[in-house]
Amino acid sequence: MTVEPHKHCPACGTPIPMSERYCSPRCQQVIAENQKKVKRTKNFLYILFAVFILVWLYFMLRGKIF
Repeated sequence: MTVEPHKHCPACGTPIPMSERYCSPRCQQVIAENQKKVKRTKNFLYILFAVFILVWLYFMLRGKIF
């Protein structure tokens, strides 16, 4: 007994044909929302890191300039 070639929906794990990316528009929406959250979190962490570097530079150089 062989299984027809397939893959699984990344959102819910339902078997789908090889030519499809998601099993439903709802799963596609869920993945898009998760990707937006991840992007927002990464951007926040980059900004936070830059602020920490700027604060560190300020305290390191505040008495040495002028």
